[in-house]
Amino acid sequence: MEIPPGGHALVGTGIAIHLPPGTEGQVRPRSGLAARHAVTVLNAPGTIDEDYRGEVRVILINHGAEPFRIETGDRIAQLVVQPVLRVRVEPTTDEAPATERGTGGFGSTGGFGGSR
Repeated sequence: MEIPPGGHALVGTGIAIHLPPGTEGQVRPRSGLAARHAVTVLNAPGTIDEDYRGEVRVILINHGAEPFRIETGDRIAQLVVQPVLRVRVEPTTDEAPATERGTGGFGSTGGFGGSR
């Protein structure tokens, strides 16, 4: 398979997994692939739910200037299995407790022209 510059593709891995209850699989980019070819996982991290039983597939995007060729056996992503915390969301009229950060969003803790 080949992904053109600026293109993306759904790449099959040829494997399927059976995750333990209470876990998820996180499909993450490989740093070497990104550094050498500007190719990464488009929806990083991609999530594999514990009850999914099909082939693991990875959405790759080519941010590079050259076509990126994928051969059978190439390592295109990595999988991390993590526990999942289940929470119950309930509507409330109470306000959330105050924090130092408050409602500050993107960049508010520094690094992107934020106030800190």
